Amino acid sequence: MVNIAVMLHVMAVVIWVGGMLFAHMMLRPVAASQLEPPARLKLWVGVFGRFFPAVWVSIIVILVTGFWVIGIYGGFKGLPMHINIMMATGIIMMFIFSHVFFAPYKRLKQAVAAEDWPTGGKKLAQIRMLVGINTIIGFLTIAVRYFV
Repeated sequence: MVNIAVMLHVMAVVIWVGGMLFAHMMLRPVAASQLEPPARLKLWVGVFGRFFPAVWVSIIVILVTGFWVIGIYGGFKGLPMHINIMMATGIIMMFIFSHVFFAPYKRLKQAVAAEDWPTGGKKLAQIRMLVGINTIIGFLTIAVRYFV
């Protein structure tokens, strides 16, 4: 059972962190260099509209499997330091994502629907910064497992 929980946990992390890396480092530069702002903003609303539900599912899987494994190992008492750090950074990432989803992403969708390209651009820049931060935290969280 532990192996299944850990496998699902890692798969959810790969979907979330890998998706952020792809969006930030591969898709964003190409979209910025080849698309005018209206098309670029519409593209991002579409991309986020498909990616963000996968992130919500990933967050649920990460939480359920993380607490499942903690329970299998006897609860919170005596957890190794790397698990405590990973849990803390993961929760920080979840808060950042929740903010992105409920604030700048919501406003990005509203701006694109209203064809308010300057506001949309500002919201996309805010999302880009927060996704960049979350990507870094995600990689640090993964590294903690091997270096703490």
